[in-house]
Amino acid sequence: MNKKELKAFLDEKARTFESSHFLEQDPIQIPHRFDKKEDIEIAGFLIATIAWGNRVSIIKSGNRMMQFMDNDPHTFVMEHKEADLKPLNTFVHRTFNGIDFIYFIKALRNIYTKHKGLEYAFSTHKKASDMYQNIHQFKKIFFELTHEKRTEKHVSDPLKGSSAKRLNMYLRWMVRPALMGVDFGVWNRLKAAQLSCPLDVHSGNVARSLGILKRKQNDFKALVQLDTALRKFDPTDPVKYDFALFGLGVYEGFK
Repeated sequence: MNKKELKAFLDEKARTFESSHFLEQDPIQIPHRFDKKEDIEIAGFLIATIAWGNRVSIIKSGNRMMQFMDNDPHTFVMEHKEADLKPLNTFVHRTFNGIDFIYFIKALRNIYTKHKGLEYAFSTHKKASDMYQNIHQFKKIFFELTHEKRTEKHVSDPLKGSSAKRLNMYLRWMVRPALMGVDFGVWNRLKAAQLSCPLDVHSGNVARSLGILKRKQNDFKALVQLDTALRKFDPTDPVKYDFALFGLGVYEGFK
């Protein structure tokens, strides 16, 4: 396919996969249970953090997270006592455990108390052309409380070489409009044009097959390369192609 044909192909696939049916098997279904902005963004952040591995397992663990928080994430974050955190010690999802979960709750309260909430913490450079510096700064803010070093691995930093797949997915959820009933569009300090495609095994392999990604590793350099290619197709909403790349890989077995 030439560039025009490839754009048309990806546009069509993005429209196909960005639908309410996407929610049935995806962890994004969990924040969709809430209506309040703070509940959506807290639930979304926690679910995105554990979103690696089997999606059924992610959803199961995400449900446990919400149960620990009495299915009222914002209230739990802001009003919890130390005794309320003790049951969280039993939580485990792959390498994310109770120690990490408890710190995340404390860090989230700090963000809402001292940094105006998650939207502001992720938009310290709100006019930047991309999110790399914003994510880097968010990680600094998130870990400004005393914490165990092990927990830092659960918040990626693109300026240290990571593709930050889960954070970029989370940002897509929060920033892109809710027109198709998948993403939420609850943040307005950032624009869809600034977002990056969540780069994982599926999207990376499909992008390579289509010739829009050359680098073999799914790292920050690959993310920049993919961003550059997708912004040429749609500079105002490049991350919509996440639906196309992910859908082609997962649902159509595209190789």
